[in-house]
Amino acid sequence: MTSRPDDLFAVRGPIPRQTRTLLMFGAPVLVLVLWCVLSYGGLAAPDFLPSPTDVIKGTLQLFFNYDLGTSIWISTKRIVIAFLLAVLVAFPLGVLMGAFSPIEAFFEPVMAPLRYMPISAFIPLLILWFGIDEAQKLAFLFLGTFVFLLPVVVTAIRAVPEELVQTAQTLGASRVRVVTTVLIPAALPEIFDSFRVMNAIAWTYVILAEAVNPGHGLGYMVELARTHSKPSWSFAGLFVIGGIGLITDLIIRLASKLLFRWRES
Repeated sequence: MTSRPDDLFAVRGPIPRQTRTLLMFGAPVLVLVLWCVLSYGGLAAPDFLPSPTDVIKGTLQLFFNYDLGTSIWISTKRIVIAFLLAVLVAFPLGVLMGAFSPIEAFFEPVMAPLRYMPISAFIPLLILWFGIDEAQKLAFLFLGTFVFLLPVVVTAIRAVPEELVQTAQTLGASRVRVVTTVLIPAALPEIFDSFRVMNAIAWTYVILAEAVNPGHGLGYMVELARTHSKPSWSFAGLFVIGGIGLITDLIIRLASKLLFRWRES
């Protein structure tokens, strides 16, 4: 049974897989065609909008002449380390805050304002505390991820149905058992899904983190493009970061499907 055209725009309605695939490719193809028309057609100056060919050449130059591969590895390593540190702190603290109201009341006045402060404003303090080397970059990425991950964990724990908690307590489960066997397993899929958002946040912050003393990393590549007045290198850096972000997002999605197959779609 085929769906009518107006059914495609039903509120929150499903669409056929083939239609979804066509729509997913539609926007990138449209952007690429518009880019080619503007750049190859001479409608935009090369210094304003480099052509796809120039961006490809710029990417190859960065790889072979400026060690872009090493910069990708260094930035990725920084993000992974900072992300793991944020999880090690935010996950247990968020579970305790979500499970026990006194702990939430104690920490919330300190944690809540951090979400509204621009993370870039902490750079001078982090330089003062950690210097301008690796520790400062990791601290910045940790802070930028932690302040958004903590409330997600708290909300996920709070969102576990009260019926599950009451049933466990009725069966004689202790408070620790309720937390470890009910709250955490029930909230874990949502928390894990939030890692996709945290991953995106980390990749948006990495350039800013590496702007201070950019010896290596993708921040160094961006600074290199600025000092050499190479817009094609800037575009290359953006595409590399976007590509890595999409790959890591796909990895997190696949891991979520493997770990939580029991979850309802």
